Amino acid sequence: MDDSYNPDIVSVVDEDGKEHIFEELDRIETDKGKYVALVPAYDQAADLLNSSGELIILKAEEEDGEIYLSQIDDEAEFKEVGDLFEERLQEKFDIEFFEDEE
Repeated sequence: MDDSYNPDIVSVVDEDGKEHIFEELDRIETDKGKYVALVPAYDQAADLLNSSGELIILKAEEEDGEIYLSQIDDEAEFKEVGDLFEERLQEKFDIEFFEDEE
């Protein structure tokens, strides 16, 4: 049995045409849409260790048979989806999230 880890890699091109590579951690579907949770992917272990580990949540939308990932502009929608991902990822990876202190 092969127990090696093979992450799902996602390439996202921003509005400036710059490509960004991410690892997909999870995806969910709610009554409001489909969403993905991503973290930046790195070729070098040192880059990973120096990263902030920021989770990026985007909405997946289909247009003309193509899937596009976009920012979630609605704050309530983002919070709802973020809370769902936080709960699922804590269970899946046994990790703790830290709340932003204001």
